[in-house]
Amino acid sequence: MTAAQILYLIAGYFVVLILISYFTGKEDSNDAFFKANKSAPWYLVAFGMIGASLSGVTFISVPGAVETKQFGYLQVVFGYLFGYIVIAYVLLPIYYKLNLTSIYTYLKDRFGVVSYKTGSVAFLISRVVGASFRLFLVAKVLQLLVFNQFNIPFAFTVIITVILIWLYTFKGGIKTIIFTDTLQTLFMLISVVVTIFFLASALNLNSVSEIYTSVKNNAMSKVFFFNNVNDAQYFIKSFLSGMFITITMTGLDQDMMQKNLTCKNLKEAQKNMISFSVVLIFVNILFLVLGLMLTEYANAHGITAKKDELFPTIAMLPEIGILTSALFILGLVAAAYSSADSALTSLTTSFCIDIVEIDKKPDNIQKKIRKRVHILISIVLIVVIICFDAIFKDVSVIWELFKAAGYTYGPLLGLFALGIFTKTQIKDKYVWVVAIIAPIVSYVINIYSADILNGYQIGFEILIINGLLTFLGLILISRKQN
Repeated sequence: MTAAQILYLIAGYFVVLILISYFTGKEDSNDAFFKANKSAPWYLVAFGMIGASLSGVTFISVPGAVETKQFGYLQVVFGYLFGYIVIAYVLLPIYYKLNLTSIYTYLKDRFGVVSYKTGSVAFLISRVVGASFRLFLVAKVLQLLVFNQFNIPFAFTVIITVILIWLYTFKGGIKTIIFTDTLQTLFMLISVVVTIFFLASALNLNSVSEIYTSVKNNAMSKVFFFNNVNDAQYFIKSFLSGMFITITMTGLDQDMMQKNLTCKNLKEAQKNMISFSVVLIFVNILFLVLGLMLTEYANAHGITAKKDELFPTIAMLPEIGILTSALFILGLVAAAYSSADSALTSLTTSFCIDIVEIDKKPDNIQKKIRKRVHILISIVLIVVIICFDAIFKDVSVIWELFKAAGYTYGPLLGLFALGIFTKTQIKDKYVWVVAIIAPIVSYVINIYSADILNGYQIGFEILIINGLLTFLGLILISRKQN
């Protein structure tokens, strides 16, 4: 595809999203923006959450990492499943019982205002970093494929990207996103499946059984790593990390929980969570199979692209065909925006409810405040993405994303764990100190772990360490109960 054709395709895609926004955003109210009036069908929420969970990072980075990490990422995905079970049967009942709009309101009721604000700020930092990482990756790909051809600077690409997201979310909010996420997930899955079958044909694999046999017999399809406990991919480390990543990045994350809280009742929200988690395993397997076949195709045709450049490079080759290339672009854009639009909405929700406390403002200005905050968050995302462009040059973004999450979500994990599983009361005014110290100590431990622990490499489990340090720090500032 030419750069102009890609541009027309993206423009057409956004026309469809804006039309969906027009029909779903007619009720321009805060209740519709924040909660979709608690009337969303659970099956639509579940299907749309697939795209929001995977994002453009998974779309690009998981296939690109297969050559070096094999199917080891699947160990993390198995941990996800158990994390979702905890969310469905431990966290969701609490959120529904308290009828929360922002899940961090729980911390105010349990510990106090400082804990509440600390949890909210931890989320805001975490989600800004996570959403910016995701959009950064996709913006870089679009810059390479399209905007470089027109000599458009990267900063301008980022600005246009975020403005388009703002354009179709500023009225309907989460109500619009439930429907756009469904469409975007569909595009993403179609793109992956069509690309797999094209590559299979190019590699002389003419049936599903031949694809299965080829993948099974390939050394890159190794899933489980039990031999070396010092390896960052060691099974127990990966599995536990996956479980806690899910509990924090979904269960303690306003972005993902806001979708669940739009369901009519707790039972439907639990059905959404369990069905979504099972389907997500098979979807991740598809991405890993895609990565293996992309690597085999690259080796057979002398293509030198690696990591995050692998999928985009092959998808845009002339011999791939315009249909497959078009579906790749649609899948990439869909994966990116299904995550970014909900992030923008959840950040707006959390800032309005937790920081500005919009519910305490007069009714006639609440909507005005929400719209201004929506614009403010959009500007923040633009600035952070441009900063990432100056910092990150050669990375596999999904691994950097999880590293960042380990430090930013750790305090949330410690706070909620103490609140749910103990009756301990704490000196609320010191919570912010613990939330700062725990990530710093975790970072130091991570840097010197190989020297101190005889070669042991800390992987995603830095999140568990950070959460545990926060938990212990909160115990140290506990107070006598009345």
